[in-house]
Amino acid sequence: MLTITAIIRVRKGYEQTMCQALLEVADHVRANEPETLGFFISQDQTDPCLFTTYERFADQAAMDRHNNSEVVARFFGIAKPILDGEVTLVSCQEVSAKA
Repeated sequence: MLTITAIIRVRKGYEQTMCQALLEVADHVRANEPETLGFFISQDQTDPCLFTTYERFADQAAMDRHNNSEVVARFFGIAKPILDGEVTLVSCQEVSAKA
């Protein structure tokens, strides 16, 4: 299982825009990416400008399909102008999970 954790900080005032953009990706994943086994979105409770995603993929091909999809490109088109710094991406091999 491959995973990506994304740490995303948005400029103040754009929290709802980011949340909506992430939810659109999640909706697309749910409907169109059976080999994306999990797509989780979180918003920090004390800093609403900070979001994280945790994404689980069956294999490298599934990860590549997701990362190269139109919906991800559209997300970054929305996100880039409102980001407060770079998006931190951490790609890993999952070692353990509680399902």
